[in-house]
Amino acid sequence: MALPSSLRLTLAAAFAALGLLLNLLPKLAFDRAGTTVNPLHPTSSRALVTTGLHGISRNPMYLGHALLLFAWACWLQHPLALIGVPPYIAYVTRFQIVAEERALAETFGATYQAYRARVRRWL
Repeated sequence: MALPSSLRLTLAAAFAALGLLLNLLPKLAFDRAGTTVNPLHPTSSRALVTTGLHGISRNPMYLGHALLLFAWACWLQHPLALIGVPPYIAYVTRFQIVAEERALAETFGATYQAYRARVRRWL
């Protein structure tokens, strides 16, 4: 079913804006906490951010990326465009998040385990 172009634009813009916020706000929180945002070096984390968006999702930035992909799919208005979202989630979980969680567990121990038990990985 085709959406009116104004609705398609509104949905795409809303999901894109939310995706961008889910990327920007955690980066600001990491900066305030004096810790790294670099996902390639989770062992250099100096603080565990558990408040704000991180009190809702352990991975708001990756969720933001998924929402940006979803926004693009809304803009394209083609069902095949949605195909990219689940593989992105599966890939980033398997090859990035699992490694980050392992490093954070080693660095922050019981504090991280308690956080992990309290806050979901995605939503």
